Amino acid sequence: MDQIVNRQICLRSRPLGMPKEENFQLVEVPIQEPGKGQLLVRNLYMSVDPYMRGRMVDRKSYAPPFQIGEPLEGGCVGRVVASNGGPFEVGDHVVGMQGWREYYLSDGKRLAKIDPDAAPLQAYLSVLGMTGFTAYVGLLHVGRPKEGETLFVSAASGAVGAVVCQIGKIKGCRVVGSAGSDEKVGWLLKEAKIDAAFNYKKSSDLVRELGKHCPGGIDVYFENVGGKHLEAALEHMNPFGRIALCGLISQYNATEPVPGPANFVQAVLKRLTLQGFIVGDHFDRATQFRNDMGKWIAEGKIKWKETVADGLENAPRAFIGLFEGKNFGKMLVRLA
Repeated sequence: MDQIVNRQICLRSRPLGMPKEENFQLVEVPIQEPGKGQLLVRNLYMSVDPYMRGRMVDRKSYAPPFQIGEPLEGGCVGRVVASNGGPFEVGDHVVGMQGWREYYLSDGKRLAKIDPDAAPLQAYLSVLGMTGFTAYVGLLHVGRPKEGETLFVSAASGAVGAVVCQIGKIKGCRVVGSAGSDEKVGWLLKEAKIDAAFNYKKSSDLVRELGKHCPGGIDVYFENVGGKHLEAALEHMNPFGRIALCGLISQYNATEPVPGPANFVQAVLKRLTLQGFIVGDHFDRATQFRNDMGKWIAEGKIKWKETVADGLENAPRAFIGLFEGKNFGKMLVRLA
């Protein structure tokens, strides 16, 4: 095989506050043909996700930090273009975690073969991938909703939130969601078919706004935002309610410690359960997730939105857009 020039995005510097495009660097490196037992994969789509912001900080966490001068990582879908005795055939499509680059070498151990005829390739990075799995385990195994209960979802039109909303409906909940635009609110009501939704950017009093839509209180809160959303939810939680802490995107770019909710005492008075979770702790439920999600999609019970940027060079801009509300549903970058 002739030598291939591979473009990749490296971390040039660690962001302080909101990431900037100058924190990233597009570099070109050569790739040799696969060694014995290796594959060469051409990425077709890659994912950008809010959790990646945490890996740009040099601190101990559940995932190691990205290193200066090294390519970033993230979910990706690609096609095997060369194999030297590797576990997949040329032409196979695979999902992995070597995004932020156009090509990569692999021994196949962290890859999974996917069927492009069963669903669009990019769906394996969203509703059929880690995004959908996060919604599934976070709601069903942390939030534990019961039929007839009220579920509130912040960032409800986002990649995770939209799936949470629809699983909640499947499980018989009354579902209320917040979103950042009237267009997103309309999609939640008309396409996701939840019971109520509101544009939080138009509300000067989030506690009052949430109370209008949850007159009977909230039994389960799926937390994606934090800050004022968490304060408002605490005010309206019913006794013994459950809060699944998936993410706190409002705080990811904070440059100083963020005060806790002013009304956190409600967690004690109402005997609430607040549980954080990391999707990687729940891989034992992956088969059940794929079976359930495949069935729901086939039945037309799950819909999703995507925002797609074209070209690896636009990956940093797409990532930054997550914190500016530029995405509607899952944010993806198309590489080929």
